Amino acid sequence: ASAILIGNQFNPKDFAGITTIAVENIYKALADVISLFSIKNTIMGDVEHGLSFISKEAEVDISAYIGRFSIVEKGAVIRHGAIVHDQCYIGHNVTVGTGTVIHPGVKVYDNCRIGSHCIIHSNAVIGSDGFGFAQKEDGSFYKIPQIGNVVIEDNVEIGANTVIDRATMGSTVIREGAKLDNLIQIAHNVEIGANTVMAAQSGVAGSTKIGGNSKIGGQAGIVGHLNLHEGTMIQAQSGMTKSTTSKNSRWYGSPAIHYTGYLKAFAIFRRLPQLEKRIRNIESRLRSKD
Repeated sequence: ASAILIGNQFNPKDFAGITTIAVENIYKALADVISLFSIKNTIMGDVEHGLSFISKEAEVDISAYIGRFSIVEKGAVIRHGAIVHDQCYIGHNVTVGTGTVIHPGVKVYDNCRIGSHCIIHSNAVIGSDGFGFAQKEDGSFYKIPQIGNVVIEDNVEIGANTVIDRATMGSTVIREGAKLDNLIQIAHNVEIGANTVMAAQSGVAGSTKIGGNSKIGGQAGIVGHLNLHEGTMIQAQSGMTKSTTSKNSRWYGSPAIHYTGYLKAFAIFRRLPQLEKRIRNIESRLRSKD
């Protein structure tokens, strides 16, 4: 049996001889269909494998799973149905929420909080020190202690090898529903808004706030201490150097400018060789008249 998912705006007659299913949102419907065939996060092997270390002063729900060679430190709380796969480190006083899945090799430093139904992919690091140093008179650097934490709210997904630094003071915050791709760097005291998506190899410098429902393209860089409004869209490989002034703005280039302005400027940039040739011809003609 086979069928094609189509949007409500399409006429089924265009697909004669093929079974069609009209849906309101094709991507959502496709996700629902794929989930019926996907491999669930089943646990392979015995739960009582005896190859992990769990502090006697940690609280691990009886329904949770801790994988082989994983460590759960004193004061940590692993809630109902959470899965901590092999070779993970869950630091002191860390909270892992209901139904959250932490894939192999993830490291969660002390005092960080992870909400419910999150997915953290392999080798992500949550709560490493923020990049904070004070320069001394002799030119060397003194490390500023990073005493904050990372707070990840519910339904967040963090890609493989992504690093989220703890705050110098307070919290680095990833709001509910945000989706971060692989190989992303989030610096200290950053706040990523709800339902924001960030593609691979993008980075955000310290203390920048990104509003909800924003879209950040791959390899985009965002400098520190900016305030980006809700719905901000940054094209891949762009460099954001200033705060936005309104919602739903679009940016492109490095340093980034408004999207439509960049396209106009780039159209001129592509013509620069021809324009230079014309200018040289005009200058030559003017000199010959002299």
